Amino acid sequence: MQLSGLIQKMQVSLKNEKVFYRLPIGADLVEMNGLVGQEISLEFNGQITCSNCGRRTNKSYSQGFCYPCCQALARCDLCIMRPETCHYHLGTCREPQWGLENCFVPTLIYLANSSGVKVGITKKTNTPDRWIDQGAVQALPILEVESRLESGKFEVALKAFVTDKTNWRKMLKNEVEVLNLPAIRDELFGKIDITNAIKLDAKPLEIHYPVQKYPSKITSLSFDKTPIISGVLQGIKGQYLLLDGGVLNIRKFGSYDLTLKY
Repeated sequence: MQLSGLIQKMQVSLKNEKVFYRLPIGADLVEMNGLVGQEISLEFNGQITCSNCGRRTNKSYSQGFCYPCCQALARCDLCIMRPETCHYHLGTCREPQWGLENCFVPTLIYLANSSGVKVGITKKTNTPDRWIDQGAVQALPILEVESRLESGKFEVALKAFVTDKTNWRKMLKNEVEVLNLPAIRDELFGKIDITNAIKLDAKPLEIHYPVQKYPSKITSLSFDKTPIISGVLQGIKGQYLLLDGGVLNIRKFGSYDLTLKY
């Protein structure tokens, strides 16, 4: 089978704690779980097309945009990475309507275990996708607020006690111990003021990925260095394809024109 077209990050779903992946490529959606254990090839065809305006670009910014769109779109602003810096109230949001629709909605503060416990935030409607994209094996929503700005303030407070980063190499090697996330949550609640948030009493979510073999050594693959990447697909975790010759971050190459052979 051979398919060609622009790719975007893999679509994910969770059924009975198992993750299922679909890769958008052109007008097609490829069921990736069925390819685990098979030889696949991905070839970069030399074209990158902005996923917002459709213009050709020599480089992909913010996972699929040209530089002008990266500078103009609210979804590419610094406040998306650091929600506590939201400046909507100052009247300087790049896209006010987009901000209203995406930043003033129910937002979760959560604990996840991808390479150890971490704190993060996400729209309530973006679960469990957010946790899967991070390669978390456990996730637990702990607080709910009404805006990204408020969630960012809680994230900053919690970062004094737990990291907000994932060690992606440990995540891909699956060097992760099962944690008691409710106990960690309760301990954190004793350290910060949560009176302005809804306290959640959820149960931890367990997440299992379609992986036959985890890599013992991490070699990162890139279409910018090697236009043809091939090998046996040994598994998928987060947005990474785990090939026998290295790991490929699909999300990093959003809007690249590729040919997939399998």
